[in-house]
Amino acid sequence: MTRREDLTAVHVDQFLPHPPAKVWRALTEPELLARWFMPGDFRLEVGHRYTMQAIPMPATGFSGTIAAEVLAFEPGRMLRIGWQDADPDQGIDVDWTITWTLHPEGRGTRLLLDHEGFDPDHPLQQRARTLMGNGWRGGIMRSLAAFLDRLDRLDRLDGPDGPDDPRGLADAGTGG
Repeated sequence: MTRREDLTAVHVDQFLPHPPAKVWRALTEPELLARWFMPGDFRLEVGHRYTMQAIPMPATGFSGTIAAEVLAFEPGRMLRIGWQDADPDQGIDVDWTITWTLHPEGRGTRLLLDHEGFDPDHPLQQRARTLMGNGWRGGIMRSLAAFLDRLDRLDRLDGPDGPDDPRGLADAGTGG
């Protein structure tokens, strides 16, 4: 029996050869999050609202500015964020939920991402679901994996010289 495609969500299942604590840090420490994902004033606190700047996607009606809110978290295991387009007048009115779930697996982490809330009957939202699904599975997960591979080196450099040390932090991820 073939599984039907979920037109309301994007689901990503990614194994990362890093312990859950390290993955959790990359997902929840603002200075780390900005280096591999998107800069923003994230704070791990339920109810905290913040914005992130992404690339506008006119073909989907997305303005490029995300209004986000921390909806829930379980330390080291799950982070749920609400996402809306901060400028819906420029595109489509969306109300998405992004949930990251971490499961220890061997010496690494099974990271599940669920991006939910797409309207199956709205052509622009379906185009956004397709593009964002490709982005989550491709660029974002690759960026996270590469960043985690370099995180130990960054921790060493963040010592006395701080995160702006000129010895190579600019190549640490997409955000820097």
